[in-house]
Amino acid sequence: MSNDAPEPPRYRQPLVAVLGHVDSGKTTLLDYIRKTRVAAKEPGSITQHVGASEIPAGVIREICQPVFDALGTSFTIKTGGLLFIDLPGHEVFTNLRKRGGSVADIAILVIDAFKGVEPQTVESINILRERRTPFVIAMNKIDLIRDWKSHPGRPFIISVNEQPPRAVSELENRMYSILGQLAKLGIGAERYDRVTDFTKTFSLVPTSAATGEGVPDLLAVLLGLVQRYMLDRLEITREEGLGVVLEVKEEPGLGKVITAIIYDGEIRVGDVVVLGGSRGPITTRVRALLRPRPMDEIRAPRFKFSRVGSARAASGVMISAPGLEDAMPGSTLFVVRDEAELEDVKRTLREEMAQILIRTDLEGVIVKADTLGSVEALVAQLRRFGIPVRRADVGSVSKADVFEAQAMRSSNPKYAAVLAFNVRVPDEVAREAASRGVKIIHDVIIYQLVDRFIEFLESEKAKEVEELLNRFPLPAKIRVIPGYVFRRSDPAIVGVEVLEGRLRPGVPLINERGRRVGTLIEIQDKGERIREASRGDKVAISVRGGVVGRGIKEGANLLVEVVEIYDAKVRELYFSLLSPGEVDLYRETVRLLRRAGER
Repeated sequence: MSNDAPEPPRYRQPLVAVLGHVDSGKTTLLDYIRKTRVAAKEPGSITQHVGASEIPAGVIREICQPVFDALGTSFTIKTGGLLFIDLPGHEVFTNLRKRGGSVADIAILVIDAFKGVEPQTVESINILRERRTPFVIAMNKIDLIRDWKSHPGRPFIISVNEQPPRAVSELENRMYSILGQLAKLGIGAERYDRVTDFTKTFSLVPTSAATGEGVPDLLAVLLGLVQRYMLDRLEITREEGLGVVLEVKEEPGLGKVITAIIYDGEIRVGDVVVLGGSRGPITTRVRALLRPRPMDEIRAPRFKFSRVGSARAASGVMISAPGLEDAMPGSTLFVVRDEAELEDVKRTLREEMAQILIRTDLEGVIVKADTLGSVEALVAQLRRFGIPVRRADVGSVSKADVFEAQAMRSSNPKYAAVLAFNVRVPDEVAREAASRGVKIIHDVIIYQLVDRFIEFLESEKAKEVEELLNRFPLPAKIRVIPGYVFRRSDPAIVGVEVLEGRLRPGVPLINERGRRVGTLIEIQDKGERIREASRGDKVAISVRGGVVGRGIKEGANLLVEVVEIYDAKVRELYFSLLSPGEVDLYRETVRLLRRAGER
């Protein structure tokens, strides 16, 4: 018998991110999940990491067993439980990035049962799609449904059968309203116990973060999806640690530190690590690894962090090391134990950052965001709408950004803009931008930032078109209708039919010999002034300087005196506003005017 049999695969616990709109109950849900040790009667069983809380397999088994019993199914846990990323907010989720997707293996999208899909819900869905991250929907706050009888910690699948009909009816109405809203966003979902194909339909679990009702179902669905569809991505493939930087912050007594998620391999005190910095890759050596004490509050710890010698995937850890001042949140973190590999790793990191941080001399907007992950997500959204990016970087908006944006005013003024996501715009920078005609758009929701810029582009395009048409009138050909002369001169008022193009007030009119007959000053339809008449319309017009019987004759055609456009770029924009028939008419009118000028 051979001793060279391959070792069985080693799996890490899946990383679970929680997203949703403000006040949808994300933090409350995370807090309840962190306290599931109470329900499981295993004090101290929740392992606390920086930025993550691990719910061990034994706790999950005890909590979820009633759900699987009710559904008549069984399960075997092959991973080490679930590791919840408990730094709330989609800004943090954007930092859970790696090439080809997200560090998070699966996510919970929390939706308020009473408010439905909100702006940050849409934002979260966009980011999940961009990162190709599967997710489960928690329809939260079911305990607030009228007549709902709460059963703390009980599975929804059991509790729903003990509710009065009116409460169940309201639950169904609210759920199907949310499912309809999701369908409009291209998300096909259904209540989890009614899903027949989990590869095609998203699962919705009714929950109460306040009472824990439905949380067993939520954990069971997460575990089931991971075990059935995601084991291959949970395999540990290397010994040297690989992770992503979540935050860069100041820690009393330690100086600048980073918090990171290690999603493959192991990191140890003394290891050389390479990560992204604002001026290029940072190479440093781990001085200390720290974690909060079990069940301590991460965002405001009551006790000092505990030092650990190492951290294995998957885990969150605080890293103390020299030279972290310029570290960038969202950067990949590499552990390098073989010095011969150091330059290759740095080259890989440079290439990765070059794909995210755009620095070119081409036209486009300036993008500034709080982290690498945010830059990546924002640029992806802009490209989806065909909006070019001249430079994308991390950090507050500076005067240098304004000066660079101003350079676009000569070539493409609509892109003389800075899009700022979740970063500071100092007052003096805002004043500088205003004085130089540079638009700064700031927001804390990526898709709203993009929407606001698109609205700005549309308003700028409308201004550009209006200015263009003030200089270059639209072409039109009209026929003076016999028998409809209402005034012969000062001004002449006649009935006309628009044969081609669009007729607007304020334009000079010529006859078919190319001679000017007057200026159109007003258009009326059934006694009402109108701004424009188009092909097929029959209207009355008044012509200043026109005389019926001299320049204007019944049954004859008149044309708008267009202006020949020599600038190719301006002509292209002008033609983009015209129909094919109007383009032909414009060219016909230009030829007529050229011949008239030669006489």
